[in-house]
Amino acid sequence: MDPELAAWLVSAAAEPALAAAAAEADPDSVAAAQRLRRDWAPAQAAAALTQARLRRRAVTKFGSLAQQLFFTTDGLEQATRAEVARWRAQRFCEAGVDRVVDVGCGLGADALAFAEAGLEVVALEADATTAVLAVANLAGRGRVITGDATCGDGLNALQAQLSAGAAVFIDPARRTAAGRSWRVLDFSPSWDFATGLLAGNFGCIKGAPGLPSALIPPGVGATWVSHRGDLVETSIWSSGPRQAVLLPSGAVLDADSSVPVPVGEVERYLYEPDPAVLRSGASSRLAALMHAHRLSPEVAYLSTTESQQTPFATGFEVLAVMPYSERGLRAWVRRERIGVLE
Repeated sequence: MDPELAAWLVSAAAEPALAAAAAEADPDSVAAAQRLRRDWAPAQAAAALTQARLRRRAVTKFGSLAQQLFFTTDGLEQATRAEVARWRAQRFCEAGVDRVVDVGCGLGADALAFAEAGLEVVALEADATTAVLAVANLAGRGRVITGDATCGDGLNALQAQLSAGAAVFIDPARRTAAGRSWRVLDFSPSWDFATGLLAGNFGCIKGAPGLPSALIPPGVGATWVSHRGDLVETSIWSSGPRQAVLLPSGAVLDADSSVPVPVGEVERYLYEPDPAVLRSGASSRLAALMHAHRLSPEVAYLSTTESQQTPFATGFEVLAVMPYSERGLRAWVRRERIGVLE
């Protein structure tokens, strides 16, 4: 989709096409395309049907708001879940921030959360088509500037905002022509540019959930965020502790790898720590809080003799302990009439 088609898509002229596409049971079907092409140009029909498909997929991230937003396939894939974006915006507010510059705003999911939290938002987006959709998604609640934040007018706009006291949020694009990439060399803007913006400015970088710890600069904060049990991102902050955050509950657990964790046998209860707890290194602290032990130094599962209530781990009652044997396990499952296994 080019900027001209995007401009049509977000205009009032496209509303009938979007409504027709939304009414299709299968927007990807040939029949749906044929029906819309009776009234609209092929490119317009395809764009409207793509929106119908993406809006249905976006419900898992944005709920009912998805029907009011505009998406691209790549943009939706990288867009922050609404509850996670609201959590981040709240942290900016708690830090006393009143203005934020969003570098690489994409479709504007985080910028929208910042604006809804009452912050003044200036968003930079290098891709002209994506910027058109971001303007529509923000709907006047923030200013979108089309430009590369690392050079030219985009860099000038970024520096002007930082000089005026704005905080900074960076979500580096993680795609190449071949598709999604987790290679740091493929990030845009570069990882060095992004981390450099945290020096002297309050801010946050949204990183991949599996971001290698070696890439986290010394002296910064790092937060591993899980949403409804899914590890969704590693947030790098200009300052603060290393911690696990569980959403939507907001439960927080600071990491402390210096806490010794004993090793012992399987007891009556077994606990699987949340993935954010594991990635952040907070499992040692969790074990201490639960008076639990590990099954071995290399195994993340914790065990206790008493049942524990914690948001940071999923608990299981141990019904039987047996030597490892796939055949023996299958026989036990059949004998006990057990259904779904995790």
